[in-house]
Amino acid sequence: MYKDDFYPFYKTWAASGLYREESGQEKEFALMKSYYPEAARQIQEKVEKWCHLLDYEGSRIYDEYPDRFMLDRLYRKIREDIRQDTDAGGVPGSFLDELIQVILYQEITRRRCRRRRCSFYSF
Repeated sequence: MYKDDFYPFYKTWAASGLYREESGQEKEFALMKSYYPEAARQIQEKVEKWCHLLDYEGSRIYDEYPDRFMLDRLYRKIREDIRQDTDAGGVPGSFLDELIQVILYQEITRRRCRRRRCSFYSF
């Protein structure tokens, strides 16, 4: 065996920095969420709760093209949950609806990207 043939075993591990990168992104996201106004923070918590329920293998949120009807139903459930449990802080109705949709779609996108990155490196 020649010196040029030596290849350290730790370099053969696939994506050794993947989890450090993922952890850094989660910390960054948590930092930015801490700057949200109170109404947006309450909406984000509700959206995360609902998305957590849908975060499983084979979920429709991970379809290549998520169904618009399913997303609309999920948004309406979240909106009812928010209106029952929290005070929206005087946010006008149409703006509140749009804010819920934006936060929901952003959370689904974040979870889809995380799932795609992690499944790419799984063997």
